[in-house]
Amino acid sequence: MNARLIRTPCLYLVGFMGCGKTTIGSLLADELGWNFANLDDDIEAEAHATISSIFEEQGEEVFRQLEHGALVARVRKVQRGQPMVLSLGGGAFAQAQNVSLIQENGISIWLDCPLDRIRARIAGQEHRPLARDPEKFEALYHARKSFYAKADYRVEVVSDDAREMVTAILALPVF
Repeated sequence: MNARLIRTPCLYLVGFMGCGKTTIGSLLADELGWNFANLDDDIEAEAHATISSIFEEQGEEVFRQLEHGALVARVRKVQRGQPMVLSLGGGAFAQAQNVSLIQENGISIWLDCPLDRIRARIAGQEHRPLARDPEKFEALYHARKSFYAKADYRVEVVSDDAREMVTAILALPVF
């Protein structure tokens, strides 16, 4: 078993928007008997605003500050002994300060989902501000892959069956 996981029992799910972090994370937490949290939900609760409205009214820089603050708050809970599966927003792992915090406080798992599958999953979803321009969306997908590759583990999302993906995660050598 991985010593970092024993010290700080937190699994951070990273990956591009629409890869299944929330759905898979919730099922994984249930399976482990751990808490589950979605960092974007924490941000919205703290800001009393949607992610879209934060981006539109305050900009991405303010959103990234809020995101880091929400991550710090969750890490503190983990450090107090609350085992957790935490779903991160698509850009959280592209921020150096977040990567350092995550690496020091648990295990990161990249849910690597093909672009075509992501496009199909998020088609028609208006609440994703970075998905509105198809060309920028694809460029962002490719640009973020190098950040996600820094995760401790990579799980290829080969199915839309979330339970199958949970089984793949549970097969990792951290349990």
